[in-house]
Amino acid sequence: MPDTDVKNTPTTHATRLLPCGDTGLCVEFGDGVDRRVSAQVLALADKLEAARVPGIVELVPTFRSLMIHYDPGVLPQVELKAKLVPLLADLHAAEGSGRLWHVPACYDPSLAPDLLEVASRTGLTPDQVVQRHSAVTYHVYMVGFLPGYPYMGDLPAELRLPRRENPRTKVPPGSIAIATAMTAVYTLESPGGWHLIGRTPARLWDLRRDRPVLLRAGDKVAFQPVSLAQYEALFAQAEAGALRLEPQDRPDRGTP
Repeated sequence: MPDTDVKNTPTTHATRLLPCGDTGLCVEFGDGVDRRVSAQVLALADKLEAARVPGIVELVPTFRSLMIHYDPGVLPQVELKAKLVPLLADLHAAEGSGRLWHVPACYDPSLAPDLLEVASRTGLTPDQVVQRHSAVTYHVYMVGFLPGYPYMGDLPAELRLPRRENPRTKVPPGSIAIATAMTAVYTLESPGGWHLIGRTPARLWDLRRDRPVLLRAGDKVAFQPVSLAQYEALFAQAEAGALRLEPQDRPDRGTP
């Protein structure tokens, strides 16, 4: 079945419905990565969740699209598309939605192997790198790559660097990383090519919780600098399952 273009509305610009095999449909918004597009993706996801459409199995928000996994035996693709058209026509995206999380972050050089290099390449001091990185409230665009791994933007322009030429084979869990316009937290030990500038003791993925994934698309994250001694104390709490982060409803800091 060919892809379908949906007429533009005040909030849907060149939206496309792209079949992805027999059980997937991708709703694509625009061709860039920005918070306006992300707000549209999340608004549609919220509408579909609220509608509880029989046959929809899973919704996966990405940077500029929403992947809809569905059961064609219950919901044929033609019917799914028909249900999407009025939802898209009446889509009202709110960029300020989402929960705010204050995440402790230690930028001590022992936990930040790339901090000095990032400072050198950006013409900043290490303290200035930390100040600029921690002064922003980040938007969680999507979660993926590793379980609970958040892709967050938007990184201040002066900190933006391409990925490392030589990726590491092992990145410790909790590592706070930057690359291009994004920052992220590695939730499990993994290979990785981003610049490591700190580490959080908080577990963004923890199977001991009822909901293992802490962050979800649309959330906001503010990193709170802590000393190495504070990090070690919080890490011990996290290891024991006693470190609890509680979200707020609205962000309280500016964006770049």
